[in-house]
Amino acid sequence: MQEGQVQAGRAALSILAGMAALGLTDNFVPFISERGSLWQFHMVRSVMAMAVLLALVALWGGHLRPRRFWAVTGRSLFQAGAMLIYFGCLSVLPIGVVVAGLFTAPLFVVLITIFFQGKQVGPVRWAAVVVGFLGALMVIRPDPAALDPVAFLPILAGLLYAIGAVATRAWCEGESTLTLTAGFFIMLGIFGTLGVLLIDGAGAPGGHGGFVLRSWGPLDATMLFWFAVQAIGSLIGIGLIFRGYQLGEASHVAVFEYSLLVFASFWAFIIWGQTVPVLGLMGMALIAVAGAVIAIRSTEPVTAGRVPLAPEDAP
Repeated sequence: MQEGQVQAGRAALSILAGMAALGLTDNFVPFISERGSLWQFHMVRSVMAMAVLLALVALWGGHLRPRRFWAVTGRSLFQAGAMLIYFGCLSVLPIGVVVAGLFTAPLFVVLITIFFQGKQVGPVRWAAVVVGFLGALMVIRPDPAALDPVAFLPILAGLLYAIGAVATRAWCEGESTLTLTAGFFIMLGIFGTLGVLLIDGAGAPGGHGGFVLRSWGPLDATMLFWFAVQAIGSLIGIGLIFRGYQLGEASHVAVFEYSLLVFASFWAFIIWGQTVPVLGLMGMALIAVAGAVIAIRSTEPVTAGRVPLAPEDAP
């Protein structure tokens, strides 16, 4: 077997392992949302993640300081906003629906590059955008008789994530992976702290429905354990995704990110007994196909992982 094929295989396995880790850890959010707070979760998890990043810098070198502070801050604002919506939705919507909404990001990237950057896009990618959004509608299945705006929030997360992905390339060239990851977690920590300080939470309902409305929840050993699982699991998943992009061609590697749809739905079935209707499965397949086409046809495909590929990490 040729060395290039071995590298491509390692890249694919790294991406698959990263998505498997994220798909598993995201399914643990209901253990937190039943008693905890979305804002507390992001605040505490960000502190844990930053402690790990600082330890990595101390042990192996590198730095977290950005070259362009406001560029990294702006990019982190959109990325963190997307994840704030994503995790909030996990408490009230099936994880397959939420992940599918986030994976509309590559479709929005195409639209942003057309309407705001003036780039030309051929009929194939236009068709992929249309197919992808049809797939999203099949997943959320909006009922005009009982329209629930919450079902569209994962797609808003996809839009914010797409803006952040475009900003990564337009604003943050030369920034390190550690810097972008740190900016992402710091911004989420700021969001979490603001929520804890500003939200009253007195009238928040019990159970999962109060996850977004509570300002604080019990910080006992069980909750700290699940916070730590989320922090470490996210860092492992992100690290494996970055490694995959270092080993393989970006346009080919990006296709494997859509395995998160499978891993997230699989673990949701195993842990929670959640099933995806046939129409929803077909919609997920259309989203995955559309995103894969966009990745392969684009010179700079957007990643749909938690933190987009840093420019200097591209092969």
